[in-house]
Amino acid sequence: MSGFGRRRRLGPAVPVAPGARVDRFEVFFDLVFVFSFFIITRATALQITAGSLLHALLVLAVLWWSWVVHSVVATRVRLGEGFVPVLMTLGMAALFTFALSLPNAFRDPRGNAAGPIVAAVSYTVIRVVHLLLYLHAVRDSPNERRQLMRFAPEVIGSTLLLGVAALVPPQLDGLTSASLIRDALWGTVVLLQYTTGILAGTWGWGVASAEHWTERYDLILIIALGESVISVGVGSNLLGQPPTLAAVAAAVLGIFFTAALWWAHYDMIGPAARIALHAAEDGPRVAMARDAYAYFYLPMIAGIILFALGAEEIVHQITDPNVSNWLPAKGPGEPLLFGGVICYLCGNMLFQLRTLRTLSWTRVGTVILLAVTIPVAELLPALGALTLLTAICVGMVVAEVVIFDAGRRALRQLVFEERTSHEAHEAAWRARWHLPPEPDEGE
Repeated sequence: MSGFGRRRRLGPAVPVAPGARVDRFEVFFDLVFVFSFFIITRATALQITAGSLLHALLVLAVLWWSWVVHSVVATRVRLGEGFVPVLMTLGMAALFTFALSLPNAFRDPRGNAAGPIVAAVSYTVIRVVHLLLYLHAVRDSPNERRQLMRFAPEVIGSTLLLGVAALVPPQLDGLTSASLIRDALWGTVVLLQYTTGILAGTWGWGVASAEHWTERYDLILIIALGESVISVGVGSNLLGQPPTLAAVAAAVLGIFFTAALWWAHYDMIGPAARIALHAAEDGPRVAMARDAYAYFYLPMIAGIILFALGAEEIVHQITDPNVSNWLPAKGPGEPLLFGGVICYLCGNMLFQLRTLRTLSWTRVGTVILLAVTIPVAELLPALGALTLLTAICVGMVVAEVVIFDAGRRALRQLVFEERTSHEAHEAAWRARWHLPPEPDEGE
């Protein structure tokens, strides 16, 4: 790809090679993106109601779609090479502004419309940056340009609907009607975006590097899991409180059950899915990348936010010196905690079913057990409910390690052989750096 004008000073955009990995700038961008997850959690934790949870999920769905578009752009051009980082920095600033405006996006719609307007404008800038980059990447491919036009109604419709959601409700008198119209507009945006992704099909697209695609999504998931730990630590008043035995126990249990959820994806399912995406080609590869990663990661991320909210509520009660650690926990903490883990595991099972065509009975059993123990957890003290959840999640991990031992060993052997072969090829190629330079023809 060649640049023009001032782009030549920065360098041209660099295409993504078939074996490419995630570069540093992409991880840098991810940190700003995950900040949005943190803001969603913080804004919802201020007052957990059915309405605030609905708003959190609407914002998350719209935000996640921009991530999906971002990952599609990253399959074509290296985001850290040439002039691209300059344009992406503009998108990063817009994303940061969008995140900062989220707490005000669903306040009283009859009041100040500055927050919703900033959110709509920032989101528009993000989408325009992605569109410009992708147009540049496919400028020499008529088929991909035609496919890109299928998304034109979604891009235009999404940005216009968010603008209408910011401008129209403040002009209405009734709070209920204004809120319903705003929420309906945001819901229409979500429906438009994810329906377009299905209707557009897979013709004309490509995933040049399955390694890059899988690593991209695995990184955002693990960063989101880490953000949930930060959210619990910061929001639940663990900081600044004396390290009581109950507070230390809650912190340890929080790490344990989060690690168990990490294990649930990254021990077997994630590595096996990566191999499955490598094995797929052309249209089937694009369809798997879209369904498993772009769509089924969303309930996993939503589950992380929900159980982070629940864990924060529970740990806050544990660390509150005015609340007895022996009384049953109050509020929505237990349903959110258990329901979030259920949502995460259900998303992971859909991911497994789509990529590997299998379903682990241990996961099904764990989800059922979590669902039936929610009433029990609501009768327990906060620390008891957290202990029960941790025991179930860690028990699932232990059971899978024992039951699927042969499969785990075979998968690790396959991954080891793949890495050994890849590293041997890289070592052979780099060995040329140590060879003496060839003499010039004139010498």
